[in-house]
This record gives sequence, structure tokens and C-alpha cells, in this order.
Amino acid sequence: MLKGVKVIEMATYVAAPSAGGIMCDWGADVIKIEAPRGDPWRVFPTPVKNPELFGNPLFDLDNRGKRAVCVDTSTPEGVAVLKRLVRDADVFITNTRPGALERAGLDYENLKKENPRLIYASVSGYGMIGEERDRPGFDMAAFWARAGACRTMAPDGVNPFPLRTAAGDHVTGLTTLGGIMGALYEREKTGKGRLVETSLLRTGIYMMSSDYAMQLRFGKLAPTPARERTIGPLTNFFKTGDGHWFAYLPRQTKKDWQELAKTIGLEDYAEDERFATPLGRRQNAPELVALLDKVFATKTLKEWGRIFDDADLVWAPVQTAAEVVVDPQAHAAGAFVEVTRSNGESYKSVATPVRFHDGEDAQPRGDTPAFGQHTLEVLREYGFSDAEIAGLSDKNVIATGRPAKS
Repeated sequence: MLKGVKVIEMATYVAAPSAGGIMCDWGADVIKIEAPRGDPWRVFPTPVKNPELFGNPLFDLDNRGKRAVCVDTSTPEGVAVLKRLVRDADVFITNTRPGALERAGLDYENLKKENPRLIYASVSGYGMIGEERDRPGFDMAAFWARAGACRTMAPDGVNPFPLRTAAGDHVTGLTTLGGIMGALYEREKTGKGRLVETSLLRTGIYMMSSDYAMQLRFGKLAPTPARERTIGPLTNFFKTGDGHWFAYLPRQTKKDWQELAKTIGLEDYAEDERFATPLGRRQNAPELVALLDKVFATKTLKEWGRIFDDADLVWAPVQTAAEVVVDPQAHAAGAFVEVTRSNGESYKSVATPVRFHDGEDAQPRGDTPAFGQHTLEVLREYGFSDAEIAGLSDKNVIATGRPAKS
């Protein structure tokens, strides 16, 4: 789909590289620029004892199929190298802080002079404008805590809890990808590039936008209560007789309770004034949840699943990660892919979240690149002479092989 699109990615960790990773799976040529110390995400702690030999699944996920080039952009020569690469690129993706980019001459205004057609994607913690634009921000800080998601999602009385690894980063990566694709479409009509800006903070706020729409309109927001005291007790989690949890969601109609009551054998309660209306259910939530808990404890998850499906009700099992990766429907939906390593071996990983029909689907384009693996190949491809490459190597502006030690 994106064959022929050239992407220069000067980014670390996850939010920005995940956008480039999806573009790579979609066929783009993504060149990953790393500083001499390498992307810290390469060696992020995992159960793998030797990631250089066996791979790091966290780094592999967002960097498979890319070409890795080491350039020290803290030097004038390194900046010049990057500018030469950008002249022939379609997209530049970075999560370097705005102030540092400006000081190096790698901000949008400077790179636009090199390539007016360039789509320049900036990913940061807090945005490009404002007093905090250069504040460092990981997703648990900017996306989860600062954007209010952690506090809003935590039920009453529950202390703040951490976000799972890179969850906010991947949401921000999808946001960045959408902005890049919109700008590429516009360029087809105008011939001009565009600065695309995303931030963990803004994306986190948008993720919670239904709540913020209420807060902005009415100046207040209902808290997240415990399941026994929720304002909509039917939209809840329940435990079956064999110890499994499931989520149940009514369709928000006037007959929600009557439909559920008749389906699960509570016909005698269908017109009970305590539960027949949304207000009644809200006022009597503890009693209703206790009643449902008692009923749902009488059958297994499999039995309730058949009953719900026969009645066309909305439900889902609460699964663990171990259950999800063997879920037949997740596999049918294309959620996982097989990635072939350069040595011919393969491993399973997560697919990008879009399936394309009526043509070639999005698939991993290759193995995860080793640090600096493609430095010489890319520089030669972009017109650097052997003498220029030797000079850059002698000055340690470029490198192949192992990252420099911290």
C-alpha cells in the first residue's frame, strides 16, 4: 500500500516509532536513525537474557522491517547527513524535544527548506507550544497521569495504578499515523508538505473525550464507583459459577432490564419497580448487583455464554493475556502475525490493527534491524561516496555494529 513512500524516523522508545512501524508493515521504506548510544528501547528489561541474540519482543514489535542507520546528529556533520537524507524523503518522524530540534537546525522550518514536500511529524509529551513543551514525558506521566485518565478510571477509594507497558504510546502512535496519512493525502492535491503535531497529553485527553465533553459542558463529572454502587448496575462485571468474570452491556433501551431478566430466569423481577427503570436501578444498585451475582453464580461461563448468544445480548469474557493469545476469534480477526527472522527462524507477534482486503494485506516486511546494520547501505544509496563515508566514520559521526556504551 505504501510502497515507494520514504520515511526517515529519528525517534526512540515507542510512541513515534510505532507510527513508523505501522507504515513499514504497510510497505513504506522506513529508515531508523539512531544516535551512537542506540535506542534505549533495544535493551529495555525483558525476560530475554541476551536480546542481541534472541531479540527483544518490545523493540521488535515497533521496529521490524526498518533499516537502521547510526548518525550522531549532535555534530554538525551528522546534521548535514540527516538533511541529505530528508531531501529525498516523504515523511520525517521524531520525538526529539522541540527545543533540541531547533538548536540543531532540525526543526520543521529548517527541514522544509531542504524539502518543501516533507511531511514532518513531531511527537512529544506535552506539545510544541507552551512553557512545558520541552518537559520530558513518558506515557504513564503525560498520557495517563497528566491527562487525567488514571484518576478518572480509578474507582472510588482506589489508589492511582500504573498503565501497562507502552499502552498510551501505541494510542499516540495510531494518532500520529492518522495525521501523517491525512497530510500525505493533502500533499497529493497541493504538492506541499505539512507539520503534523501529536502529544501524549492531547491524545490522553482525547481518549477520555466523552468524559471531558461532559466536564466542559456541565462543569462536573460522575466518579467511577465500585461495581456494587455504579449508576448503571447492568453495565457491569459478573462472576460465574466456575470462577470466571464477564462483562455485560445493555443496549441502553427502555427494556434493558426486562430483556435480561427474562433471559436469565428472573421473570418475577422483570416489572419490579426497584429495577424496572434506570433511576430505580441506580437507587437500588447494591440490591440489584447482589441479585445478579447470585444468579450468575449458578452456571458456568460457557453456559451463560450460550444463553447470552442465543438471546443476542452483548457480553464478553474478561480474559487474561494468556487467554487472548490463544483466542480463536483474535486469530481470525488477524490480531497476530508470524515474523521471519534473518536466520530463517520465526516468532509470533502482534499485527498492526488494520486488515486490508481486495489485495495484499499488511504484513511484517522483515526482521528487526541490528544497530547500525544499514548505515553503509543507506548512505551509498543516497549518494554518499566512499571517501565521504570513510571521513564520517573516522570522526565517529556514523557507526555500524554495537551501540556506544553509556
